[in-house]
Amino acid sequence: MSTRVVRDMIGNEVTIEFPPLRVISLVPSQTELLYDLGLNEEVVGITKFCVHPKEWFRSKKRVGGTKTLHLDIIRSLQPDLIIANKEENTKEQVEQLGTEFPVWTSNINTLDDALVMITQVGEIVNRSEQALALAKEIRNGFDNLASAAERKRIAYFIWRNPWMSIGGDTFINDMIKRIGWVNVLSDKQRYPEMNLEDLKDKDVDIVLLSSEPYPFKEVHIAEIKQVLPNVEVMLVDGEMFSWYGSRMKKAVDYFRLLTAR
Repeated sequence: MSTRVVRDMIGNEVTIEFPPLRVISLVPSQTELLYDLGLNEEVVGITKFCVHPKEWFRSKKRVGGTKTLHLDIIRSLQPDLIIANKEENTKEQVEQLGTEFPVWTSNINTLDDALVMITQVGEIVNRSEQALALAKEIRNGFDNLASAAERKRIAYFIWRNPWMSIGGDTFINDMIKRIGWVNVLSDKQRYPEMNLEDLKDKDVDIVLLSSEPYPFKEVHIAEIKQVLPNVEVMLVDGEMFSWYGSRMKKAVDYFRLLTAR
């Protein structure tokens, strides 16, 4: 073991024992990444939303939700590395953990950010070669993803009551752009709240209802159709649009089929 000082994606210097042997992941997409990089026993804690891989979801110690962490459980696991995210975790909790343990925090708004994260996480968990190969595979996949034949105008919903969509500074927006579609709310920031009536003058072609974090179902399609009767409404796999780890490998084929329909 040796000590290393690394810089995370929000600019913090983090001192870690290398290689880390007791890792906690606070982010579902980064948990799956650790698995696909070849870690197993090194990961001692995950959140209740870390549903991939299934065997970890069943067997690993759960440390609460991404925004409702159980700090006492985390302390009991004595991690030598905690992997967090600026947006998915609560600032106050992450900062508190940072006073007690090494916390490395990602900050993801684009595919390029995600690839940086993959390679940097690979470096700090002693899986650099695997991470570089994975990042290259994902990069090649998106580089070879043909743009949709038509530049459909998209409204993408992540929540209901209140209705919440996505702005132009989000990872989901970057995925929509890479498909070759246009987010009608790209002039907004982060996750704007709105009324369905607000879309009437946006010239929307398709409304996409994400499977997460709100579990949209068929019944919600009818609800939107009452307000926007001439707009196509689709249920989509939110993991493909918003998970910025190794799941992006699968997202390329998903997007190819989505735009070919």
